[in-house]
Amino acid sequence: MRIVTYKRIQEFSEKHADAEIPLKYWYSSVSKKDWSSFNDIKQDFNSVGYVGNHHFVFNIKGNKYRLIAIISFNAKKVYIRFIGSHVEYDKIQDIQNI
Repeated sequence: MRIVTYKRIQEFSEKHADAEIPLKYWYSSVSKKDWSSFNDIKQDFNSVGYVGNHHFVFNIKGNKYRLIAIISFNAKKVYIRFIGSHVEYDKIQDIQNI
């Protein structure tokens, strides 16, 4: 899968140093995948959630942080839309359109 964009991971890691290694692990893992369905993602990330409109939520660092991505299975692309704390995630009003 091609991830758009690594810059979001870098920026978040600068502010939250404890998230750097888990986010790099997520990036490295996802980059090597060739997902074609939600079931494929579930095999690699058991705690991933689908929230509609092609938006998927990943738990990072034992659920301390959340990453929301739009995944296009046909294009083999993952668009990072949000990285934040669990508290920040809970404040999102319209997660399907973030």
